[in-house]
Amino acid sequence: MTRTTPDPSAPTIEIRGLRKSFGDLEVLKGIDLTIQKSEVVCVIGPSGSGKSTLLRSVNLLEQPTGGEIRIEGIDILDPDADIDAVRTRIGMVFQQFNLFPHMSVLRNLTIAQEKVLKRKPAEAQQIARDMLARVGLSDKESAHPAQLSGGQMQRVAIARSLAMNPDMMLFDEPTSALDPELVGEVLSVMKDLAQSGMTMMVVTHEMGFAREVGDRLIFMDGGVIVEEGEPREVLANPKHTRTQAFLSKVL
Repeated sequence: MTRTTPDPSAPTIEIRGLRKSFGDLEVLKGIDLTIQKSEVVCVIGPSGSGKSTLLRSVNLLEQPTGGEIRIEGIDILDPDADIDAVRTRIGMVFQQFNLFPHMSVLRNLTIAQEKVLKRKPAEAQQIARDMLARVGLSDKESAHPAQLSGGQMQRVAIARSLAMNPDMMLFDEPTSALDPELVGEVLSVMKDLAQSGMTMMVVTHEMGFAREVGDRLIFMDGGVIVEEGEPREVLANPKHTRTQAFLSKVL
């Protein structure tokens, strides 16, 4: 029997034996990972380790080659699953901001609310303004993306995801395209989100954020999870030689 409604007692994200190949290249080689409600899990590792592919598989931006993914108890790889309904509960923030350049900031936040969630324009605008206030950009609702800094654009992208009232947020290296002086403003918003109880999966190079905000740190290499644990412990005392070698280059 296919579960079609979320199970509040189930883990937010449950991954078993996840595999993904691009042609002959196997990028994910049997990933097992469970993320509980309100947990912040940070994923680190070298380029090409499979971090982003793992994240993008969670809402089927990449179609897995094998394994299971359950979101709040729903098997999203089941052909009968309503993946669009599941996706409305998953916020996603990318390296690139993916804002509509020809629309105002406010319209960028309202269009999906109206089209996907069928909210009335007035309600969508109120929620959009609330979310812009939450990320410190109330004064930018009339601006267009080209008038914003990279950090402001990424904060708008986070606000746009939050306006959809997601149960969880996925972040794919959200600060990697930003100038260093703009990174802090985005991490600050993410930190506030974590403290509010949002379930978060964050692919990141920001070790300070992982140490301070993460509940768990996962180190990936070669398409597998090599090591995981409490962030301070993994960063200070990595057990695996591959983790040690990676951290010696980035810390």
